[in-house]
Amino acid sequence: RPAGSTGGVEEFHRQFRLLREGLDRVVIGQDRVKERMLVCLLAGGHALLEGVPGTAKTLLALALSRLLGCRFRRIQFTPDLMPADLLGTNIFNQKTQEFEFHPGPIFADLLLADEVNRTPPRTQSALLEAMQEHAVTIDGERRPISSVFTVLATQNPVEFEGTYPLPEAQRDRFLLKIVIDYPLPEEEGRMLAAYAAGVRLHDEAVAALSPVLSPEELAAARRQAAAGVRVEADVLSYIL
Repeated sequence: RPAGSTGGVEEFHRQFRLLREGLDRVVIGQDRVKERMLVCLLAGGHALLEGVPGTAKTLLALALSRLLGCRFRRIQFTPDLMPADLLGTNIFNQKTQEFEFHPGPIFADLLLADEVNRTPPRTQSALLEAMQEHAVTIDGERRPISSVFTVLATQNPVEFEGTYPLPEAQRDRFLLKIVIDYPLPEEEGRMLAAYAAGVRLHDEAVAALSPVLSPEELAAARRQAAAGVRVEADVLSYIL
């Protein structure tokens, strides 16, 4: 259908409804978190997920990657992680006597940056250009990355020993900071019942998901959403 047609809008509504239903099958509760993740995805922004261990931050990202059917990479940020580990590097090939580029995990559609505040600022800053311009510069050569490149970064709000708080310039690259709290008692009860019945959400539920939206359809949905946004002059004045 043409991107501007009513049918196209209805199709995007259907696809994002299926995205939400897929997340609901994997993660019990956390409705506000799921809604904000999908808003961030549709708006073309990046999300910073903050919550204590065990609140499904990584599980949400894994489930979303399965539903999108995109190139997904996960990288665990550690104090010894270097920018080249994230971006990639040129390696000399003795057979061809030439340098060959080996891309890093940043060359993906969806990147899960696990515990982003546990790596030094030098490596954190390697994300800046990619998050803003969908490109990276390696050895003076600018290389484009995915047009729908999206970062889901997680951080733990406790246990700050040995961490590197994100600088303001880094935080500014995220559209939303999504705080994930403990689930409600009734939701946690359903989780316990599911595990008691032998259901393993990290394995079985995620593996059962199938893609409902391709990277190309996601890009089209973002264009459709941007074209349909109208801002009143009074709202612009308020922002100013």
